[in-house]
Amino acid sequence: MSRDPARTPVLIGAAQFSQRDVSLETAQTPVDMFARVASEAAEASGADDPKKLLGSIDAIALTNTIGWTPKNPCRLVADAIGASPATEQVSNVGGETALVVMNEAAMRITRGESALAFVGGCNNMKSLSLFQRAERESGWPDGGEGMPEIVGKAGWGDNEFERDHGLNAPISVYPLFENALRVARGQSLEEHAAAMGALMAPFTETAAANPHAWFPTARSAEELVTPSPVNRMIFFPYAKYLNAVMATEQAAGAIVASEEMADRLGVPAEKRVHWRGGAWSVVDPWHVSERPSFADVPAMRTCHRTALANAGLDLEEIDLMDVYSCFPIAVSMACEMLGLDQKDPRGFSITGGLPYAGGPGNSYSFHSLATAVDRLQRDDANTALVTGNGWYLTKHSATILARRPGADDREPTSAPRPELASDWTAPPVELDAEPSGRATVETYTIGHDRDGSPSQGVIVGRLETSGARFLANTPPDAEMLAELEGREVIGTSGTVEVRDGLGVFTPA
Repeated sequence: MSRDPARTPVLIGAAQFSQRDVSLETAQTPVDMFARVASEAAEASGADDPKKLLGSIDAIALTNTIGWTPKNPCRLVADAIGASPATEQVSNVGGETALVVMNEAAMRITRGESALAFVGGCNNMKSLSLFQRAERESGWPDGGEGMPEIVGKAGWGDNEFERDHGLNAPISVYPLFENALRVARGQSLEEHAAAMGALMAPFTETAAANPHAWFPTARSAEELVTPSPVNRMIFFPYAKYLNAVMATEQAAGAIVASEEMADRLGVPAEKRVHWRGGAWSVVDPWHVSERPSFADVPAMRTCHRTALANAGLDLEEIDLMDVYSCFPIAVSMACEMLGLDQKDPRGFSITGGLPYAGGPGNSYSFHSLATAVDRLQRDDANTALVTGNGWYLTKHSATILARRPGADDREPTSAPRPELASDWTAPPVELDAEPSGRATVETYTIGHDRDGSPSQGVIVGRLETSGARFLANTPPDAEMLAELEGREVIGTSGTVEVRDGLGVFTPA
């Protein structure tokens, strides 16, 4: 069976930009940013008439923009670029959603439901703040006719019980996975710190060469992991340089077409990057406190392996990789799930990653896609794998791009299929909300004040009698916390009790 050019998706143009020095006079609304990205992507396609291309767009899909909740952002963007899309979609919250949006746009083409789509995302929290302080909220359009379809898995990342015990944000939750994986790997604290630095230092070098990076500064492995006045510890073991940066002014997006539409628009063959397939998956149990292990994420393995299978490619055939990198554990866990060496010469980011290139809300992976499209168009590589991650290693996505299409007798697909659910579903762990007695630490982190001093421990543990899991905090004793931070805490025994409705763990 030969490919149908009317149902073969190709990315024909992509664009991205960063605006570091923002004032009230130069601040851009999300509509401004989306329109700029769409126009630059149309120009980059090499089409005969970029304006005609924009007017021919029949689908617009956007990631959720933090702080901006208009009735229909897609319609506002359509009006700005002169398009009349029949399909309008906006994602739920999550770092995986850019690739969910991307894969859905491509799949609509394979089903014959679309011929030309714009997908994109932006983050401009500083601009929003400037408008609000100047009482110019009206400068941000909030209209748009109709209601867009909402795509992606909905749901807040944590529950009230977790939040009460400090598991309430990525900066406090991801360290729980990091510390657990360290022990699973048999690393000492010193070995682990050196490994994190060695993993992330190449990211800073890539960011330093990226004109769109928010922090284009190369740093040594030692500098990344050594606390200092400018690199204070946030939640152990992550100093500031190992945390994603969120308050950026960045946007990125791409234009996806059927091959038939690309022909009609006069897009040169060398500008066409083939969407070879994708996948997404969701962890079950959803909540971190109920998951069987903090050192294993089967949903990530399922997602990325499925994407490769859908693309008809082996991991060894991938030239470019951009692994979602909000924190080092996101990259390390991907290595574990895919069987990759952390010293893989291909590297794990083509942008510099979220801590250095910038982590713009829900749309970071659009920057990865834009960079991959550019390099594939320049024939700098043949294949690329881009991944996404939402909440706390909770939701996963992947997209495979290539210079050439797949075999004629297979169609690209986006998954997961229902039959894969057993690969990543497990019974929730028994959780004791009123723990008491002897207990052992399963994983932990230690939060720090802005002056860098330790302030409170966050403990996930097991009761020695029942084996049930519990959540707790340590007493806010800075001296005790400093001592804990200097040694391995996982496996430490102590006692747990409930005070004022919260678990409190005291090391023996």
